[in-house]
Amino acid sequence: MYYIGIDLGTSAVKLLLMDEKGVIHNIVSKEYPLYFPHPGWSEQNPEDWFTQSMEGVKELIADCDRSKVAGISFGGQMHGLVVLDKDDQVIRPAILWNDGRTGKETDYLNQVIGKDKLSSYTANIAFAGFTAPKILWMKENEPENFAKIEKIMLPKDYLAYRLSGVHCTDYSDASGMLLLDVKNKCWSEEMMEICGVKREQLPDLFESYEVVGTLKKELADELGLSENVKIVAGAGDNAAAAVGTGTVGDGRCNISLGTSGTIFISSKTFGVDENNALHSFDHADGYYHLMGCMLSAASCNKWWMDEILQDKDYAGEQAKIEKLGENHVFFLPYLMGERSPHNNPDARATFIGMSMDTTRADMTQAVLEGVAFGLRDSLEVARSLGIKIERTKICGGGAKSPLWKKIIANVMNLKVDVIESEEGPGYGGAILAAVGCGEYASVEEASAALVKVIDTVEPDPELVAKYEERYQEFRRIYPTVKELF
Repeated sequence: MYYIGIDLGTSAVKLLLMDEKGVIHNIVSKEYPLYFPHPGWSEQNPEDWFTQSMEGVKELIADCDRSKVAGISFGGQMHGLVVLDKDDQVIRPAILWNDGRTGKETDYLNQVIGKDKLSSYTANIAFAGFTAPKILWMKENEPENFAKIEKIMLPKDYLAYRLSGVHCTDYSDASGMLLLDVKNKCWSEEMMEICGVKREQLPDLFESYEVVGTLKKELADELGLSENVKIVAGAGDNAAAAVGTGTVGDGRCNISLGTSGTIFISSKTFGVDENNALHSFDHADGYYHLMGCMLSAASCNKWWMDEILQDKDYAGEQAKIEKLGENHVFFLPYLMGERSPHNNPDARATFIGMSMDTTRADMTQAVLEGVAFGLRDSLEVARSLGIKIERTKICGGGAKSPLWKKIIANVMNLKVDVIESEEGPGYGGAILAAVGCGEYASVEEASAALVKVIDTVEPDPELVAKYEERYQEFRRIYPTVKELF
C-alpha cells in the first residue's frame, strides 16, 4: 500500500509517497507566496495551501497504482491562526508562526494573567508566535472579523478539513496554541475564557495517528483515488519530523536545522522546566516532548550567503573553514527575535569579536557556530532537569552540511546519528498515515521498523573542550547586549 505525507511548510508544501516498507517512491514540492503587509507581519492565503497541495498530489501519484493509496497525513507549520466563518470560508489571511505583531498581547498574557497561571493552565507561557496572542490581537484590532469566527484552525488542519470535511486537530499541534491543557489533553477552560472563544469554535482533538475521516467524494474523483482513503490527523512539523527520525518513546533527541531550529526530546512522562524556557508539548506518539525552538537556524546561513555574500556556493564557502573551535568571532542568531530560551521578539542578530585579521571564512563559521550554540542553550535547560542525552538524530536542510553536523556534535558533545531518509515532517506524516491505516500497531513500532541510521558523527574530545570554552563566552554575550535591543 501507499501512504502520502504532506509537509505544509512556510515557503512550500512538500508531498511524499511512501510504501509500507518505508521506501519513498516520489517527492513533489509546490511553492506559494508569503506576504508581509506590515513590518514584522507574516501571512499566507490558506487557499494557496489547498490548491498547491491538490496539484502536488496529482503529480505525486501520476505514475503509481492509485488503488493502493490507503492514507494521507500531515506535518505542518505550527501556531498559525486560520479562522473560518459560518459558511466555512476563510475570514482573513492566516497569521503565521513567525509573525511578530502580538508583542502587546504576549506581554498581557505573561505579565497580567501571569506566567505561573499560564503554565498551570497549558504547561507553557506566551510567545509572540503562539496562536492565543493572535486571537487576542484579532479581537482588539479586527473586532468585525473576530465576531464572524465560527472555527479556529491550524494550518495543516485546514488541509485536513478541506480533504475530509472534519474540523480536527491533533494534540501535538494544538499544544502550540496556548489553548490546550497539555498534561490532561483537553482544551483549557481558563484559556478559552481569557481569549473570548467558545469550545464549539475549536476543532475536535485527535492523537496524531488517529483517523479523522475519509477523502471527500468530489476530491477522490478529481484525484482518481478511492473515497475510502483515510485522512489521518498528523502532527505539528517538529513532532512529525521527530516521528520521521525515530525520535519517539523515552529519552530520544532530534535536532532540526530548518528555517527555524529545534532540539526535540521525547518523553513518556510529562514535565515542565521552572522557567518555561522549553516548550512542553504533547507528542505524535501519544506521549510528551520538550522542545527548544530557535526562530532562525538554517535561515541564518541562507541570509548570510544569499543576502550578504551573494554567493550560492554553500559547500564551497564552507570548504574554506579550517580551524574549528578556535574562532574569535561570534554570531548571535536572532534575525527574527528569539524564542527558546530567551523569549524575546526584540532580540537581534549580532556579530562580535571581529578584528583586522578576521576573514570571510571566520564570519561564515561564526554563523554556523552561533546556531549550534543557540541550540545548546536549550540543551542545557533539558540537562538542568536531569535529562541525560548522549546522542541525537538530525534533519532539515542544514543537516545536509557535513561541516555543520561536525560542529553540532562537538558543541553539544553528542553523537549525531544521520538517517537514511532526511525527509522530516513529510516522512513522519506518511508514517502516521501508515499507523492510522493499521499497517503498524504503534508509532514506536513503525519508527523502529522504518527509520534507519546510516552514519554517526562522533564528537572529538579535544574539539569538545575547545568548543566548551567558546560556548561559555557565547552565553555571556546575550545578557550583556540585551539592553541594546
